[in-house]
Amino acid sequence: MASPTPSQRYLSTRGGSYDFSFESVVLKGLASDGGLFIPEEIPALPSDWQTRWRDLSFQDLAYEIFSLYISEEEIPSQDLKSIVERSYGKFRAKDVTPLKRLNGGEGKELWLLELFHGPTFAFKDVALQFVGNLFEYFLVRRNKGKGEEAEREHLTVIGATSGDTGSAAIYGLRGKKDVSVFIMHPKGKVSPIQEAQMTTVLDANVHNLAVSGTFDDCQDIVKALFADPGTNEQFRLAAVNSINWARILAQITYYFHSYFSLLRNTDSQPQVRFVVPTGNFGDILAGFFATRMGLPTEKLVVATNENDILHRFWKTGYYEKQPVHGREAEGGLVEDGVKAHEEGVKETLSPAMDILVSSNFERLLWFLAFDTSKIENTKQRREEAGAKVKGWLNQLKSEGGFGVGKEVLEKAKVLFESERVSDDHTIQTIKSVYSQQLPQANATSNGHTAPATTGTEHDGHYVLDPHSAIGVAATLRSMSNSNSQHVALATAHPAKFSHAVELALKEVKGFTFESVLPEQFQGILEMQKRVTGVDNDWSSVRDVIVREVEEELKGKR
Repeated sequence: MASPTPSQRYLSTRGGSYDFSFESVVLKGLASDGGLFIPEEIPALPSDWQTRWRDLSFQDLAYEIFSLYISEEEIPSQDLKSIVERSYGKFRAKDVTPLKRLNGGEGKELWLLELFHGPTFAFKDVALQFVGNLFEYFLVRRNKGKGEEAEREHLTVIGATSGDTGSAAIYGLRGKKDVSVFIMHPKGKVSPIQEAQMTTVLDANVHNLAVSGTFDDCQDIVKALFADPGTNEQFRLAAVNSINWARILAQITYYFHSYFSLLRNTDSQPQVRFVVPTGNFGDILAGFFATRMGLPTEKLVVATNENDILHRFWKTGYYEKQPVHGREAEGGLVEDGVKAHEEGVKETLSPAMDILVSSNFERLLWFLAFDTSKIENTKQRREEAGAKVKGWLNQLKSEGGFGVGKEVLEKAKVLFESERVSDDHTIQTIKSVYSQQLPQANATSNGHTAPATTGTEHDGHYVLDPHSAIGVAATLRSMSNSNSQHVALATAHPAKFSHAVELALKEVKGFTFESVLPEQFQGILEMQKRVTGVDNDWSSVRDVIVREVEEELKGKR
């Protein structure tokens, strides 16, 4: 077998860790220097990718992409194919992430990439079904021939969720041998359906923790646990948040898959704008990797809600928890009716995006620092990029923000644009999309007509969830100044956010929310639940982990 290529070896964004294998970065999640793992190089696409990959199934396309980042020495080809098949074989849509056509206005087509056909009805299933199977694969291999529980390697998976990551991780890991999973959510700050999806899973290895704080507090606790050597040594921690590189890798696939869908449904090879509702920056970062590999992307549009730290960065070059620099950060478009908030995280109708600090933005910062460096030696250039990122993140922690300078900002603007969408505009977008009759033929990724309903349609009208509505609102703005094909990422099923959808459509004659309620959600709010309340303190969370893992392992002996 060939030795791993640079795209199959990994380094930390903060410059203190190098030469890691794929298995190591998946199981570690976070580098010991506090940084996130990225490949040493982003691989270039095969010269014949346009023809060879064009008609592949989602699963076969995923295998081709994953193979560029995973050495066959680590996961043999047949094993990787098996992992991919298990990860995506039970999605409700045959194409896994089908493409739908909506009316974009003025004769333009708006393409909606539906990412919510996995077990928990959210885009994160695409990544976390894969991650769960990776954890299982590595542990089975490491524990082969080990009979006694005391000898076996046991993984303690830690995650924080603003709603969707938790349930997707739980469904990807429930019942898996030698894995305990602990998911923290901000108490009272996720939708009832999201909370029920997590807390009604009663498998012995699943533990839900309701933290008295915000999602950012939960993320900070995760990072504190990973930064504590004693906790890591005792429990062998692993991450399911998008700090885990495998989650970004898995999401690259649907950018390519949607591009090939457009090829089959349009007359030309399109330039594409992908518009991504984002909070933690992982979903759109996968688009960045796809583009750097060679996907012909014109722009990646960052769509935020009123928690707009990313939008303000692209307007000012300052990444600040609270807005300080630039008049551009004080307002927004007239139709938004909002100003940059000053009180910290704001609760909105799109709670999965109520995030103040976007963890994955660190990965982009590394590439921006690397790309703008004047150093020619690759090794020294990587070290300089890591040092810059470490300095910026330390400044964020100590001062609440940092500026990157004109050259780095201009580099960021080459591929990215940003939009901020208010709650009011979110509601108006749900209404306006619903009011339009869907085209007679809803294109899917294989060019065939879509089935009559996917649980998001009512009487020929499309129902958006509030997060997807933010993406569509930003798309409609982008379409006014670009003739590119536009693909908006639809990240969740509307049933997960019933209150926002009902708020938008309650006065629409004939609409009933039951018409888009999947059978999997019926009665879920009344089911038995298991959840532990915990203080907003990493040591309190650690105490719960110690107690629960000991009880879990005791029950196996």
